[in-house]
Amino acid sequence: MKLIADRLDRISPSLTIAMTSKARALKAAGKDVIGLAAGEPDFDTPQNVKDAAIAAIQRGETKYTDVAGTPALRQAVAARFKADHGIDYKPEEILIATGGKQVIFDAFLATVQQGDEVIIPSPCWVSYPDIVELAEGKPVIVRGDENMGFKLRPEQLEAAITPKTKWFLLNNPSNPTGAAYSAAELKALTDVLMKHPHVWVFTDDIYNKLAYDGFRPATVLEVEPRLRDRTVTMNGCSKAYAMTGWRIGYAGAPAHLIKQMDKLQSQSTSNTSSISQAAAVEALTGPQDGIETMKVAYKRRRDMVVEMLNAAPGLRCHKPEGAFYVFPSMQGCIGKTTKSGKRIETDEDFCLALLEEEGVACVHGAAFMYPGYFRISYATSDEALQDACTRIRRFCEGLN
Repeated sequence: MKLIADRLDRISPSLTIAMTSKARALKAAGKDVIGLAAGEPDFDTPQNVKDAAIAAIQRGETKYTDVAGTPALRQAVAARFKADHGIDYKPEEILIATGGKQVIFDAFLATVQQGDEVIIPSPCWVSYPDIVELAEGKPVIVRGDENMGFKLRPEQLEAAITPKTKWFLLNNPSNPTGAAYSAAELKALTDVLMKHPHVWVFTDDIYNKLAYDGFRPATVLEVEPRLRDRTVTMNGCSKAYAMTGWRIGYAGAPAHLIKQMDKLQSQSTSNTSSISQAAAVEALTGPQDGIETMKVAYKRRRDMVVEMLNAAPGLRCHKPEGAFYVFPSMQGCIGKTTKSGKRIETDEDFCLALLEEEGVACVHGAAFMYPGYFRISYATSDEALQDACTRIRRFCEGLN
């Protein structure tokens, strides 16, 4: 009898985590490595949030909570959706999960049947297709062209929808590109979705507070409230509040779906940490000025990285609207050989050679269903980014 279930043959370990782990191993072995692979803010969690967690511990709030989250946090999430996007959710339409990834897992495992199709614009976060596969669905990858800012056009969405389409999954702003949809761009997509009432919408807005140059990413129900009965709006505390390790994701959705996601979660992780939930209440309801501090730094870093990468031979780097990633093309390096004699045939070859020869860790584009590119996170110090981009340029200049 086979020990490992066949379902695990359909997925791969997270390639962003794998590259980060490889970089850590090299660093532990004494190599000078700059890690630009992880999608994690370098800022500390705000002090008021940490203080709220400590206070919760001292009050004895260390027990199980409702699976879907404490009443206080569900109310805080509902209030934040209202303040940020004008969306009215009742607390019973809110689910708190152990990170945004679990929200996606809960929603798809609760709804996707074998053969159901999920439309995913690419480049896309590495976990989306694998979660769909675990739910026995079929990821339908639709490529967003670089010359369109890596964004999906309405005619592409229309062409991808079939009678088997169960979900349209949108990440806005995007990981790995930082591409963000304006209200007008998003309305063009929701106009298509209005014509197909069998298609549900999952909008991953985890980066929506991180946008620059006055750009404001919209969310689906903000531009088309009539989709409310078939939309899941997901967000969390990890990125905007520098709370990755606290593991707080949340979603608003119709109550009947939230109830089923709650049921599934009750038989997997149950509630997320009671202490993290108390901290999240403070993050969502307390001062929001820490977000602006991060945005100023991220914008400065983005502009520096884009300029420096565009000066490297063989690279081309689009300037994104949001998140904290850039997604440059390395296609001008294909077919060349590194100083150590390694031939660059793929984006993975490029990233591995860059790590081994120059000590810069990034993630190859094929991991995001978009070969020929690579992802850099600029959520690290200006000094580290300048050093890393100098090394990347030196690496590219050494190719022949």
